[in-house]
Amino acid sequence: MFGYRRGGAPLNVLILLSAMSFLLYVDRVNLSTAASSIQAELGMTNTQLGIAFSAFAYSYAVFQVIGGWIADRIGSRVTLLVCGMIWVLTTIGTGLVGSFAALLAVRFVLGIGEGATLPAAGRALTNWTPKAKRGFAQGVTHSCSRFGNAVTPPLVAFLILTLSWRMSFVVLGAVTAIWVAVWWLYFRDDPRTHRGVVAGDLIDVPPYAVSKGRADAVPWGPLLRRMAPTMMVYFCYGWTGWLFFTWLPVFFKHGYNLDIKNSAILSSGVFFAGVVGDTVGGVICDWVYRRTGSLEAARARVILVSFLGAALFLVPVLFVRDLAAIALLLSGAFFMIELTIGPIWAVPMDVAPRHAGTASGLMNAGSAVAGIISPILFGLIIDATGNWTLPFAGSIGLLLVGAAATFWIKPQVQVAGSAPAVAHAVPAE
Repeated sequence: MFGYRRGGAPLNVLILLSAMSFLLYVDRVNLSTAASSIQAELGMTNTQLGIAFSAFAYSYAVFQVIGGWIADRIGSRVTLLVCGMIWVLTTIGTGLVGSFAALLAVRFVLGIGEGATLPAAGRALTNWTPKAKRGFAQGVTHSCSRFGNAVTPPLVAFLILTLSWRMSFVVLGAVTAIWVAVWWLYFRDDPRTHRGVVAGDLIDVPPYAVSKGRADAVPWGPLLRRMAPTMMVYFCYGWTGWLFFTWLPVFFKHGYNLDIKNSAILSSGVFFAGVVGDTVGGVICDWVYRRTGSLEAARARVILVSFLGAALFLVPVLFVRDLAAIALLLSGAFFMIELTIGPIWAVPMDVAPRHAGTASGLMNAGSAVAGIISPILFGLIIDATGNWTLPFAGSIGLLLVGAAATFWIKPQVQVAGSAPAVAHAVPAE
């Protein structure tokens, strides 16, 4: 499978991280599907609902960098164990809330656990993946997160209709606990110490190293300068992405007066387009790199096409009212914007392999900041105007800004002092 040995440890680690991405987004977007039920029971306005959506993003933004820094020092194995335990407790806790304030609190804590997750996963993939496979590896893991987006609306709708919205969170928390146990038992930070690794798995895999002591201090100034354009681009991506992740089921339900079942089905269809987009983007990214040998073409130019294509699909959304047409246009926009994921998540691995967790955290903080602002503005605009498509106008503008910013992404220029140190282990027998 794209150069992975069948049944080998690298493929199993990729599957584990893909499962993590799946559950990460199930535990993140389950609120959007249950939102109407929660909103009715707790008596919240659309603006309050937007605030509840964004409460997650405050701590999520902060712990991007903190979590990445921690993963670079203690490794992804322990970092993701702690993160996973937080997901479990807060997901179950969401089913126990009895007030708007309690909902804000539990979402805020969830953001702490999930904030460190993707940077830690980026650190793990850097340790296990050669440069020529990084686009595919990032694309396929993130496509599983979009698969989580896609199956969550009908899954949570089914659980709500058969059990209750509260029990839906308890069930999802219990499933997440299973992943946490498997991760701890199977994964090792250094592939050379894993019993399932053979010599052929280590070809072009960077030597394992963690940042320890003053000699390995993060070069914050150079790293920030190198990652700033990527952070800006990912902010522009996140502005639109968070609208989809948080508001899409509510958009279909209230914007078109659908029941929870049909709004979940339409939302699922849009998110499935993202599943395809993530994988295709990663494959294209690696194909361009093999053909051209240019990281800039494989990363920045693929992102440029992604943003322009998404903007083109969103323009008609402002004027079309037909439900089928809207669903197709949003699916096309989501497919195009998700082409970004494989190449953009490969950038931190390219520019700062030794500090890939920290660099990934800086980049994802850009999206997280968008996640704070975007859902609240959506709710405010809806409460003020009653127009459910107007918020997408801002998305179009920011997609064009992000497209321009891609010309400042230079993945081929590595941050000084960020190359991995020599390996310190050999394959286990």
